[in-house]
Amino acid sequence: MLEALLPFVLTSLAIELTPGPNMGYLVVLSLDRGRPAGLAAVSGVALGLLVLGLAAGFGLGSFISETRWLYEALRWGGVAFLVWLAWDCYQQSRQPLGSAKDGNSLAAYFRRGLISNLINPKATVFYVAVLPNFIGADAPAAPQALVLTTAYVAVATIIHLGIVLLASLLQPLLASDRLRRGAGLVFSALLALIAAWLAISTHRAW
Repeated sequence: MLEALLPFVLTSLAIELTPGPNMGYLVVLSLDRGRPAGLAAVSGVALGLLVLGLAAGFGLGSFISETRWLYEALRWGGVAFLVWLAWDCYQQSRQPLGSAKDGNSLAAYFRRGLISNLINPKATVFYVAVLPNFIGADAPAAPQALVLTTAYVAVATIIHLGIVLLASLLQPLLASDRLRRGAGLVFSALLALIAAWLAISTHRAW
């Protein structure tokens, strides 16, 4: 188990450093709403990844991956959620920074991070296709899967925290309403592009 842990961590690091939905959303959110919102979303993302990993350990991930209608529902649900986030980002950029509604509390950003990963097909595929390759046959699989899942969530969370901290440093530059409106157009377009990329990258010929 220990000999497989380091290669798994390095694999997780390489995967998480590749641009994806989580990275794009956290950058946009931290630039637009600042560090507290980004950190709240990171917590939700981490919990979502942990829940998915545990579910995959009990066989749910394989079931989703092998069931076409369920996989497609999950896939398009993730795409639709990102499109909704893009529209919400555009709407919020039209409001002064201090006028966030109750729906944009830190708890709301936590929920968004959680939901975006519970319906994230790329994370499901990772747990089904990559993680099992690092589980040895000479020991019970469940404890190994738990350790590897925890390691992956830790790696992802560290990277996500770094993204939020770096992006939030630029957030004060968007203090004026005029700049925020312009940035809102850019951010919402980026989220829409991420949604399109997710739809293309998770497509299967079956």
